[in-house]
Amino acid sequence: MTITTGPVHHVTLTVGDVARSEEFYTSVLGFTRAATFGPRAILSNGQFLLALTPPPDPTRAISGDRFDENRIGLDHLSLTVGSRAELEAAKQALEQRGEPKLEIKDLAAFKLLVLAFRDPDNIQVELAASY
Repeated sequence: MTITTGPVHHVTLTVGDVARSEEFYTSVLGFTRAATFGPRAILSNGQFLLALTPPPDPTRAISGDRFDENRIGLDHLSLTVGSRAELEAAKQALEQRGEPKLEIKDLAAFKLLVLAFRDPDNIQVELAASY
């Protein structure tokens, strides 16, 4: 038996500073606060929920920890945008915020353009536009 699934409902990211991450995801990526749940900020982009949470057991948290996709777990978060023009505008906005020179990559085999950058905890966020 296989389990039939639908679209992503939510993603939860463990972050070093919930307020800092909330500012990034709301001001840079247009999420809005949907709710709070204890120490968590629940954000929405109208398509799915993004929960930002501090480490569940603060006694086990690593001081100054940064995300590393070489550990087991999340590799990156990919969000859809509507066009190459939106990717170009995002690239310009991110570079104005101080991101280093960014590149829009053409993944021709998937008919997909992607723009990758990092959030405040070093989690790779990718914007993707199909063509």
